[in-house]
Amino acid sequence: MAPTPVSAHDLSQKHKRVVNFSAGPSKLPDSVLQRAQEEMLNFRETGSSVMELSHRGKTFKSVISEAEKLTRQLLNVPDNFRILFMQGGGCGQFAAVPLNLAGSPGATVDYIVTGRWSESAAKEAEKYCQVRKVHAPKPHASDSSDSEDSEEEWWSELSENAAYVYMCDNETVDGVEFKCPPRTPPGVPLVADMSSNMMSRPIDFSKYGLVFAGAQKNLGPAGVTVVIVREDLMDGRALPFCPSVLSYHVTSRNDSLYNTPPTFSIYVTGLVMQWVRDSGGVARMQELSREKSSLLYNLIENSQGFYYCPVDKSCRSRMNIVFRLSGGEALEKRFAEEAAKQGLTNLEGHRSIGGLRASLYNAVTIADTRTLASFMRDFAKRVAQIDLA
Repeated sequence: MAPTPVSAHDLSQKHKRVVNFSAGPSKLPDSVLQRAQEEMLNFRETGSSVMELSHRGKTFKSVISEAEKLTRQLLNVPDNFRILFMQGGGCGQFAAVPLNLAGSPGATVDYIVTGRWSESAAKEAEKYCQVRKVHAPKPHASDSSDSEDSEEEWWSELSENAAYVYMCDNETVDGVEFKCPPRTPPGVPLVADMSSNMMSRPIDFSKYGLVFAGAQKNLGPAGVTVVIVREDLMDGRALPFCPSVLSYHVTSRNDSLYNTPPTFSIYVTGLVMQWVRDSGGVARMQELSREKSSLLYNLIENSQGFYYCPVDKSCRSRMNIVFRLSGGEALEKRFAEEAAKQGLTNLEGHRSIGGLRASLYNAVTIADTRTLASFMRDFAKRVAQIDLA
């Protein structure tokens, strides 16, 4: 007998689930967790959990094939790109990218530095390449025609001889996001870390050579990294000492099964892809991300200075809303503690910069965001006697 469907609200109430605003590992859709629970002990009548299946067996091969197919459909990935499921997270790709794409030891590569994670990626690449850091000005994230001239000015700083140009599309720590990618010199591929915003908006793959994402933000649980790479970039560019486990060519040739992959993470990622599809696809995720982020940014802007966002409006992230309280760190700590008591968790900012941060990934609902906004209004009213609209 098929299990009786349970609403997300009922499931949350039954299991006393909090509203998780963590930057990662992040909230997963309740229906996905329920599905994984239902299939935990007996996956597709095999009598085994998906975690117990051989990665070489027919059943798991169908799981990874379905996850790849859904990813390709949802993002409209062209046929000349391969979709790989790898391990090591985003930090693993900080090494894998230069090891696979540099072409020769000591090659020159350009890294657009916009925050903590692009800086970390550049530092890792320095072990294998000559890294040129390009620091983008604030208009880098604007899709307004008013910023076109300034964009062209800094795009011209990118080297025509670079093996590739690297960017972090959304910086989770700093709360900044590109609204459109930079234009690289002819023949120079653009590499983008999209760990925290993949599946939140469409991707124009004609502008990229490679994009990757750690799953634990919008795609699934921690443990698997989705790499989408143009086929021609896997031929003759890898450094001779690139480890096989990080090789795009080896991974592709073995259909992401060169070694034992994170089978459960791939399975749940496939369930999340089904959820995105059934929820209206990537276009719908984009609409919701705009609505959720606008709700909080508007509240912050209209709080008479009680809340403030240190990020320039031209490049504020839809995914990671970084904000501060004018009352200082002690009041920010009180905010986070009181929020947690009401089931609004993981609102502390990154340990390196402090403050507060609400991560609004795809599984965070409009209702979740409104609950946070209501708490923010109530907190301001109690502390500063400000009645926010």
